[in-house]
Amino acid sequence: MFMPGLAAEVTDGFAEFGLPGTPGTDAFWAAASTPASIPADDGGWLTLFLWRGSEASVGFESWSEPVPLRRWGDSDCWYARVPMPARLRVTYQFLVGDAAYADPFNPVGAGGDRSIAATPDAPPQPYWPVVGADAVLPVPLTRIRWAGRRFGGRRTVRVHPAGGGGPVVLLLDGDDWLYLHPAMTAFDAAVAAGELPPVTLVLLPAKDRAAEFACRPELWEGVRDELLPLVVESGVPADPERLVVAGQSLGGLSALYAALEFPELVSRVACQSGSFWWTPDAMDLADPLGGPVGGALAERLRARPDLSGLRVAFDVGEHETRMLPHCALTETLTEQAGATVRVSRSASGHDRAGWRHALLRDVAWALG
Repeated sequence: MFMPGLAAEVTDGFAEFGLPGTPGTDAFWAAASTPASIPADDGGWLTLFLWRGSEASVGFESWSEPVPLRRWGDSDCWYARVPMPARLRVTYQFLVGDAAYADPFNPVGAGGDRSIAATPDAPPQPYWPVVGADAVLPVPLTRIRWAGRRFGGRRTVRVHPAGGGGPVVLLLDGDDWLYLHPAMTAFDAAVAAGELPPVTLVLLPAKDRAAEFACRPELWEGVRDELLPLVVESGVPADPERLVVAGQSLGGLSALYAALEFPELVSRVACQSGSFWWTPDAMDLADPLGGPVGGALAERLRARPDLSGLRVAFDVGEHETRMLPHCALTETLTEQAGATVRVSRSASGHDRAGWRHALLRDVAWALG
């Protein structure tokens, strides 16, 4: 994990970041727009974060420990000049006591209390709209009440026909893609641009991720026997015979597990930062990622199951240093077992903000 330090105190304001004027004045705040980055001597970036009010720190998702902000004199301006590596997109929030807030100077939000920063060299994410932290994201009109008798219990599943509907794309952690990141809008835009064929999004929320996305068959028996028939009955055009499962982190682990154990159900997978360190006892360890490389699925893959009917796209953040060995071994073993494999690395840590472009691209690839 990258551990940014704080640069030395500056005395001439933040003109180098394109913010002239005296920090803390009304004129300064009226023009404030951050985060702002300038090149650093090491090839990375120095990024300015601003907060107006009381003492705070800036917390980053997975990439770094929280960084305390400094106060500018006796003003209400608090700031951090944070060294960042090349090619990074990261979710962050301001931490004030026990509360967390989005960045009021950044228009790119991710839910009500988070924002997204990107270094200038981070690749663009076309089709994902810029939405503020206070925006109310659209949700699909069709919802299914799934009893989840096999596993997990009752929940509401949303269904959206992007471009009129087509192959089913099962999005695990569906509520994150509804309320933090506007997947429905992004899929619509990608279909309209011809980057994706029409698909039917099925956004499946998780109630207990550690339990549901562990390598257990009950969830996938329920998807097969209960959920997909409800999708077909919903009236939304959908083709469950061309199912793509898209999952991240533990969801990515579960998606590949389903392809191994339920090949008649899952033959197309888009996996971002799969938790391939997982073993049945990993969650009880002080260091869950410190166990055998590739975890339980690598052991299963070494038996060389016939995966010749599987298309799986793997992506992982290039800044996920400890995840990379687990993912790399799993990618290799999956291809050696006969699957058609696509491998990429995103400009992020373990962070949904960095997975967004890979999600659209890899679903399109999985559909062939």
